[in-house]
This record gives sequence, C-alpha cells and structure tokens, in this order.
Amino acid sequence: MTQEIYVENIKEVLKNKPELEKELNIKLINKGKLFFIEGDGEDEYMGLKVLGAVNLGFSVERALLLKNEDTILNILNIKDITKRNDLERVRGRIIGTHGKTIANMCKLTDCQISLHDNQVGIIGNINDIKEATIALRILIQGSRQGNVYARLEKKKKQKRLSPKEIIKPIDNKKNK
Repeated sequence: MTQEIYVENIKEVLKNKPELEKELNIKLINKGKLFFIEGDGEDEYMGLKVLGAVNLGFSVERALLLKNEDTILNILNIKDITKRNDLERVRGRIIGTHGKTIANMCKLTDCQISLHDNQVGIIGNINDIKEATIALRILIQGSRQGNVYARLEKKKKQKRLSPKEIIKPIDNKKNK
C-alpha cells in the first residue's frame, strides 16, 4: 500500500531524501509537491508523521525524533484556540522578539516547537507535551509571556523535585 502527502517544504525533503529513506525504511517518490511513501504499514505511517512535521517547519533531524516511541507530535490550530482576527499579532506573540519567546518555551518545556501559518507543532516526550500545550494555549489566549514562563518554571521545578516512584519488593516473610 502507498501513502501520499502534500509537502510544502519540498527543498528540505529532497535535500534529505536519502537519509529519510534510510532512517524510516521507506521509498519516497515525488511528483511536484506530492510525495508517495512506499514501505510496510508501520514505516509508511512513521513516514507520514515525519513528513507532516517537516511540513510544519521542523527540520528533518528534529522530525526524525518521532521515531522514538516516547516522542509524539502535537499540532495546535491557533484559530481553534482564539477568536481574535489579528492572527499575525498572535503569531508574533508566540515567536517573540527575535524568536526569544519560542526559544524560551522550547527550553522550559524540553520540547521542539515550530510555527507554520496558523499551526503550532510541538515535538517532545509524552509527559512534556502536555505542559507545552497548556503553556501555548494560555499564551495564544493572551496571557503575558512572563506569566507563562513563571508557570513553566514552577512546573519544571516540581518535576525536578518530585521523587521518582520507587518500587519496593514485597516481603512475604514476616520477621519475628
């Protein structure tokens, strides 16, 4: 079975086509911006996910992080989160001055974040994606960047300080 996907960022995919085919165990055939993915089912699915991430503006290297089973891609649609008409301003708030906001969000959430048109892509560990999604939602809804950072720093500190669950062996013998 062959999967197909429309890719806007064709240069990035063509430049890294051999690496993608090797890493994902697939064959990529393109007709213009339409790519056909050939391989077995799981490999084709992974190819779709990776090319979808590249479409959102992620580099191939970052998109390939999705091969790790603990890493997922979450896509937020800005239009679904806010009713504001000045989406350019909302996108500007996400990027920040000279890209500072998006860079800080990446650092504080341990996720990769990319903005393309009115979609925000987040690649990260399953546990980290939740916090990144919440932070981006409240930022899009109009919260100040400083408040979002403070919340993320607090969550990161809680995560660092919370002891990992220690599984103790059950002792069936009673000491007398």
